[in-house]
Amino acid sequence: MKKSVFYHAGCPVCKSAEHDIIDVVGASGVEVVHLGEDRSRIAEAESAGVKSVPALVVPNGNVLHINFGASLEDVKG
Repeated sequence: MKKSVFYHAGCPVCKSAEHDIIDVVGASGVEVVHLGEDRSRIAEAESAGVKSVPALVVPNGNVLHINFGASLEDVKG
């Protein structure tokens, strides 16, 4: 089974959502990507349809934007 990918930028909103997602999905079902630490994956997130973080891209390709921590433009800086 393909994993979901959780993109975030490390802000308090993102960290809280990360813990909740892992609690719900389980650590083995989600790949966590901190875009502030791995900026090389910003283009990947954009291609997947991520507009703001935190966001969860589920295996079928849908993007679930969770709360609002920062726009992807802000993350790109």
